[in-house]
Amino acid sequence: MREPNEIDFWRGFALAMIFVSHIPKLYFESFTLRHYSLSDSAELFVFLAGWGLQYLADRYRGMTGIGPLVGRLYGRALTLYVAQIAVTSVAIAMLAYASVRWAAPDILVWNNVAPAFDDPVRANVAIATLTYHLNYFDILPLYVVLMAAAPLVVVIHRAVPVLLLPLSLAIYVAALLTQANLPSWPAGTWYFNPLSWQLVFVLGFVLADERGLGALVRRHHAILRRLAIPVVMTGMAFALGLVVPPDGHAYLFDKTFEGPVRLAHHLAIVALFAGSFWIVRAALPPVAAYFALLGRNSLHVFCAGSLFSLGGQLWLRFNESEPLDDGLLIVAGLAAMGAVAWLAAWRRSPAPA
Repeated sequence: MREPNEIDFWRGFALAMIFVSHIPKLYFESFTLRHYSLSDSAELFVFLAGWGLQYLADRYRGMTGIGPLVGRLYGRALTLYVAQIAVTSVAIAMLAYASVRWAAPDILVWNNVAPAFDDPVRANVAIATLTYHLNYFDILPLYVVLMAAAPLVVVIHRAVPVLLLPLSLAIYVAALLTQANLPSWPAGTWYFNPLSWQLVFVLGFVLADERGLGALVRRHHAILRRLAIPVVMTGMAFALGLVVPPDGHAYLFDKTFEGPVRLAHHLAIVALFAGSFWIVRAALPPVAAYFALLGRNSLHVFCAGSLFSLGGQLWLRFNESEPLDDGLLIVAGLAAMGAVAWLAAWRRSPAPA
């Protein structure tokens, strides 16, 4: 088992924030990142996925050909695809059971689940083709697409490194200007537009590189951190409603298309807090170790946390809850996520000789 590190720590932090923020009526949900920032844990999660891809690509750099890396990445994409099908199916079953068990038909329209019950034949096809997403279960499909495109990212970066970021930026701008997006069933488009969010992924990949732009950013990190402070504070003012976005420019803040202001705020947060893991590890070792454990086992924890969040939503639907109860719910959920992470790590540990 590898030692706690900054990437695992922040990935685990993002997973914990996603768990809490996916229980909307929870008292403590109002204290999560998205209420104080224009960006949220989704950007951090995708950015770190790109960062992790750079580390993985480096490990395969000395090999002849790119075949082994491509096989690894497509294997990961397949695992993510299966995970999305599984958690979606379990979530639908949870909502169906709760509706029948407690005679609550209103639950059958929660979180965009109604089409699964109104038209189950087409819904099953759409689930399998990743065109039907439940609310709060729509980021893994984005991750599947990004991982499927990851070999192309690595190939371009190895062949013509200076081309990767401009090409990604061009796709992002084209999607923003044309509002191009992937279709969803039964109507609409993807909540996380892969044509836009790929830029967050590519930025993570490029900045993780210790050459080129990544090296430049490292050399000037102290300056960038100081410049990030007013950007973060301004974004907080927008998020808290102290400053109102200008009329007709909502697209600059849009989450589906990862609007430029939202993206800039995410990068400012990264610049401001990069390196702070070592402070946390020195001051609060158990906290650093816990979040790093979650981050090391991110897929298992994400799937379990998503279902735990749905369970929290159902709990609040049928129970009067006080802040203390909400606190206990969070503690129980985070403890369960930790248990899932520990079990996942234990399964991967080598058997005794």
